[in-house]
Amino acid sequence: MKLVTAAQMREIDRMAVEHYGLPSLVLMENAGAAVARETEALLGGLAERRICIFAGRGNNGGDGFVAARHLMNGGAKVKVFLLGEKTGLQGDGLIYANVLTRMGVDILEVGNERDWDKARVAAAFSECVIDALVGTGYKGEASNQLTLVIDLINKSGKKVVSVDVPSGICADTGQVKGIAVKASVTVTFGQPKPGLVLYPGAAYAGKVMVDAIGMPEPLLYTTSVQQQLITAAHVRQLLPVRRGDAHKGSNGHAGIIAGSQGYTGAATLCATAALRTGAGLVTLAAGTSLRGVLEVKLTEAMVRTLPEIGGGAIGMKAVPFVEELSAHWDVIAIGPGSGRHNETQAAIRGIIANADKPLVIDADGIQAIAGHMDVISQCEALAILTPHPGEMSALTGLTPNQINQNRIEVARQTAQQWNSIFVLKGAPTVVAYPDGAVYVNSTGNAGLATGGTGDVLTGIIAALIAQGLSSHDAAVAGVYLHGLAADIIAKSGMIGMTAGDIVTALPAALAGLAKE
Repeated sequence: MKLVTAAQMREIDRMAVEHYGLPSLVLMENAGAAVARETEALLGGLAERRICIFAGRGNNGGDGFVAARHLMNGGAKVKVFLLGEKTGLQGDGLIYANVLTRMGVDILEVGNERDWDKARVAAAFSECVIDALVGTGYKGEASNQLTLVIDLINKSGKKVVSVDVPSGICADTGQVKGIAVKASVTVTFGQPKPGLVLYPGAAYAGKVMVDAIGMPEPLLYTTSVQQQLITAAHVRQLLPVRRGDAHKGSNGHAGIIAGSQGYTGAATLCATAALRTGAGLVTLAAGTSLRGVLEVKLTEAMVRTLPEIGGGAIGMKAVPFVEELSAHWDVIAIGPGSGRHNETQAAIRGIIANADKPLVIDADGIQAIAGHMDVISQCEALAILTPHPGEMSALTGLTPNQINQNRIEVARQTAQQWNSIFVLKGAPTVVAYPDGAVYVNSTGNAGLATGGTGDVLTGIIAALIAQGLSSHDAAVAGVYLHGLAADIIAKSGMIGMTAGDIVTALPAALAGLAKE
């Protein structure tokens, strides 16, 4: 499913009208009808229902006028308030406002204090409020009047239906500056907007319903839109199919370089996740002194020792050992719990630079290449980096807050700059390819906000590559499975979820996805 920015949606609208000859009035009619249908579904019927609509003077308000007509035809009692003066209405919105007027509906302008009193009373006695104020037209700064009406809607305590995008949310980034409508349902048109799935916007959108409003299908799936929402249908097509005569050798060999004293848990979680995701063989390579504890923690994975500098942290002498071991591996995952000693970091850079297998780089592996990104260009295979915002900050120089304010574009630009796949972890996780394509994950929950879940993700992605998926496909499928496993656990409780719980749920996530 594509995610379209406000500008891209405007271009799609323009092409529908100018290239396909679809009248803009038809699009507005279909949009308003969709809002009315979802409002009826939310209320469980329309007869005698009291509904209050707040409309702006643009196309979003026009959609609200159409919705008002359909709601009234269904038996609802509707009051319509206009933010601004009627003289400011134009185009399709004006046409539909005139239709309402001829039906005997008084579109009340909200201007003076008496008008505001009427609006507050109407909202208080309504069962549902429709936000048709600005939608994708929001520019990032709310006027005083817009702020007042958004506050009125939120304080009404009623069910709220937002048209296209809740007013006050940036459609492209999900950012909120000051105040935004808290919707029960958002009815969005054509394709969903990034701001409905990116936080904080996602927390305001409520249940998101997508209606194509009759748009020609080629426009909705145009290749010019490079960001997509990762869905179950997409991932199901990517997952490896296990043959009836499969054996451990045919299911891939994942090599993992991880762990140091005090961080054997990270290495264990990564290796176990790789096994639970279906890798036929998993080898964990770590400092010599860690062998005893790792062999106790890991039953199914093989443990190989590497020369260390102390405390289980590998040193430069480990580099040629890894080259020899990795000749038998299909993928190299490196970094979880490896430590940040200067020589360890240099060894990680050496391993990455010499790698001739697909790479998954996480945690201390990312810290090792921060400021040394040239090593990425030296390795033969495409690298996947899995930073959280703090680690992305070390790579880009941006603050975590700046990164989270525009997750899609930061991930896209960084992937293009370093010709690597970037998995920017967070809510939601974003996968960016060097060609500019971006995938936004649709699974996962706040239970993932606990130590070790990133190590699990690294193991999942490595296992998928080992089983034959391309790095591109493994990154997308991996983040979806990771979140899906967390969603399975959350059904019995989100708070208290551990990374180990995610690992345990991976087979169920794989099986459930295959059955859908």
